[in-house]
This record gives sequence, C-alpha cells and structure tokens, in this order.
Amino acid sequence: MSNFDIVSPEAIAAGEATDAYFDRTVETLEHAGRNPTVVAEVTASQFSSGDWHLFAGLKDAVQLFEGRDVTVDAIPEGRLFDGGPVMRIEGPYLEFCRLETALLGFLSHATGMATAALEARTAAPDSLVLSFGSRHVHPSLAAMLERCALIGGLDGISNVAAGEVIGEEAGGTMPHALVICLGRGNQEAAWQAFDEAVDPKTPRVTLCDTYDDEIEEAIRAAEAVDDLESVRIDTTGSRRGDFEHILRELRWKLDGRGHEDVGIFASGGIDPDTMTELRDVVEGFGVGSYISNANPLDFALDIVEVDGELAAKRGKLDGKKEVYRTPEGDHEIRPAGEDGNGEPLFERVVEDGEIVASFDTDAAADLALADAATVGFSATEQ
Repeated sequence: MSNFDIVSPEAIAAGEATDAYFDRTVETLEHAGRNPTVVAEVTASQFSSGDWHLFAGLKDAVQLFEGRDVTVDAIPEGRLFDGGPVMRIEGPYLEFCRLETALLGFLSHATGMATAALEARTAAPDSLVLSFGSRHVHPSLAAMLERCALIGGLDGISNVAAGEVIGEEAGGTMPHALVICLGRGNQEAAWQAFDEAVDPKTPRVTLCDTYDDEIEEAIRAAEAVDDLESVRIDTTGSRRGDFEHILRELRWKLDGRGHEDVGIFASGGIDPDTMTELRDVVEGFGVGSYISNANPLDFALDIVEVDGELAAKRGKLDGKKEVYRTPEGDHEIRPAGEDGNGEPLFERVVEDGEIVASFDTDAAADLALADAATVGFSATEQ
C-alpha cells in the first residue's frame, strides 16, 4: 500500500472528495426534511463572449452520477463553447449535492488543458505534435493530461502508465541522460547504441545538443546512424539564442550534406507562437508545459430551477437552457422550449443514473478540429 497523498477513486465516487460545506448542507436539508427536485447547470460564463474553450473531462465526470437518481445532459467532449451551460443535471438535490467539488474539478482542469492542446495543434496544423508535459503534473493526473492532449488534436503521448489507462501507446526516444551516461565525446556511441537496442518500430530520433553545438552534433548523428528519421533539438533557454535562426541554419547544412530526408524536431518551452514561427522549418514539436500548466477554466454549478419554479442566485440566469451552434459558427444560448438557430449541442449522457453516452478520444479530436474551423479558433495570428 502506497503512502502517496492521493484521494482514492472510491472516495471520489462516494462524494467524499467534497468541500465541507456540502456536508453541512446535507445535514441541514435532511434535518429540515427538504430534498427538492432541482435543475442545476455548469457554466463558466452566462453569455457568449467570443473566448472559446474546448470542453473536456466529461468521461470522468459522468462516472460520478452512475447509480444516482439523476438525469444529465451535456455538450460532447470536443465541442467548443464561449459561454452558457455545458452540463445540466436534473434530480433530487441530495443525490448530487456532495459531488459538486469533484465534478467541477474534473471539468475545469481538463477543459483548460484540452484548450491549450488545441491552441498548439492549430498553430502548426501540418506538423507532428507530441505531448511532453506529464513531468509537470502530479503523476495521478497523467492519464487525464494525455487524454486531453489527444482530444486537442495532438498526435501522440509520452507517459507509459497513462497510455495504459487510456488505451494509447506512449512513444519516445532518448533523453540527455542517455547521452551523458555514454560520456562526453561519445555521442556517436550513444546514438548507435540506441539504434541497435530499441525496437525497430521506434523512430530513429537522436537528441543533438548535449555537449556540442547543435548543428555539429546533428550532422554527426546523420552520418553515424543509418536511416535516421529526425534530430531533436531541446537546447535549454539559457543557451538557445535565436532559435529560429539556429534551426534554419541546421536545415540548410543538413541539406547541403545530403541529409534532406533527416527531419528536425523541436522541444523545450514550445508554445503556439514558437510553433507558428518554426512550422515551416521543422517537422515536429514536443509540447509540454504549455498544456500541462494551462489554467483550469473557472466553472461553477448553479441551481436554476427548484421544484419546477425558476430559481437562481443574483448574477446568474435562471431557468433551464439549451445551446446551439449556428450556421455562422456562433454559440447561441436560449431558454429551454424556445427554438434555436442551428444545431442543438446538448446530448443525454446519464439517464436515471445509467451512463448512456459513449466516449471516443479520436471522435472527440475530430470534432474539436472541425469545430475549430467552424468558429475560427486560433491562439495566434495565422
């Protein structure tokens, strides 16, 4: 039994990963003999703002409601939204009161990461983009991070255990530590040992900035390893200088020595602006902290109806709502029962405590990219 500071899945599902005031709420309502049937909605902002986010975390969130007397509708994972509700819960309030803390955590953190991943994806739409960020998060969150990266359209992940959880194979080649372990001046020995040791299906990508100039090491690697696919440049920021110039020079010198087929892969502090600058020079990117360190979106859960009557706190819109994607690519929020302009986005995900939705990461990623094109989503000026 580990002593890691991790709340167990059993405690989360039981509603124990809750803020204490929800325990007080349950005690008080039970004392008062009150358990109204409510409609509650999860929102980040009440009206459309033009600030688009990619919805994620739903797969985990719906597990909270299994076996509980509630019905839940939500927009699908992979949808973009800029306001209004993303989820609606209907049922006796005490059925889900203590779930609010975990529910918002599942949705808020994942949506922030998935949005950042989509920003990276759209910054370099034709490049290979891999998730390198699991070292920046608590290990228990690695699977969530990697799944969000894939929903945002990235091409691959790096965390082995996370890959096993989400059914995706992790990839990777070599760290600086491997080169260092073979010794200064022995970079060729490290690259060749890697080539000889790893599975033939593993791409032959050598790290080329450990001891010497990036360009010198890259040329040496191209000459030392047959069928080299790419060289990875991960130079620390303190030594990097004009990164774009370095990589353009590298491309020029590789081509001039007959290594036109050797690609360049960039990593280390990569963000959408960097990707936009470099996407015509390099074939791929490893994106880490830009996604893993993304701010969670500030979702809130609010009761909007009680026993069929309109009810909401000040500053929040009361009553059940529907959301639509208009033909013009807008996100429209309307009172339930009114006709909307376009495609309704809510789908039933839990019916009387039974999970009725299915979750497919590839389908969510396809939806995200299509939706991004529809609404003109981008983190940078393209």
